[in-house]
Amino acid sequence: MKIRPGFVLELAVNFLLPWLAYRLALPRIGETGALIASAVPPLVWSAIELARFRRVDALSLMVVAGIVLSVAAMALGGSPRMLLLRESLVSGAIGVGFLLSLPMRRPLIFYLARATVAREMEGGAAHFEALWRERPGLPTAMRTMTLVWGVGLSAETALRAWMALTWPIERFLVVSPFIGYGIYAGLALWTLWYRKTMRSRVDAIERAGGIAG
Repeated sequence: MKIRPGFVLELAVNFLLPWLAYRLALPRIGETGALIASAVPPLVWSAIELARFRRVDALSLMVVAGIVLSVAAMALGGSPRMLLLRESLVSGAIGVGFLLSLPMRRPLIFYLARATVAREMEGGAAHFEALWRERPGLPTAMRTMTLVWGVGLSAETALRAWMALTWPIERFLVVSPFIGYGIYAGLALWTLWYRKTMRSRVDAIERAGGIAG
């Protein structure tokens, strides 16, 4: 996939701007206020998307949900282990959301993929809807990706939560980033491999159909 300006803007609004808002607000209004301030860019972006295209930005909602969970975790207490555990809430919530969406007519990854395609091309949302209806393999692939990411993120959260509650804090701080980034990298590499495999299968079917025709 080519890196498009719309995709870069989406990443900036949902990740870079919240981080900048947090860092700028932290010295002035404290951690809770800074977390709330970090939710402003994705909320504004979602409002603009809703006004322009009559759709809600799924990625922005996920980012805001993670920030809300962080604020809620802070309200539960400020012990060091609770703060360590708070870091796992976002990925855990996303993983559980993926798994809960599996029985639905369209899993959560469908909406994330549709939002991405809609930004990359004119009429992308309608095009993706058509592919969903016309290609039987696409819903199966989306559900497989939803399942793998849901299990992977939930497992990462469970592992890091156990480490946060049982390991010495110093050891957790050293090892935890490697665990988290290792799992994310593994999921990303699996996704690239799976997409390539599915694309090869589709191309083979289309070539076979062309020969038969």
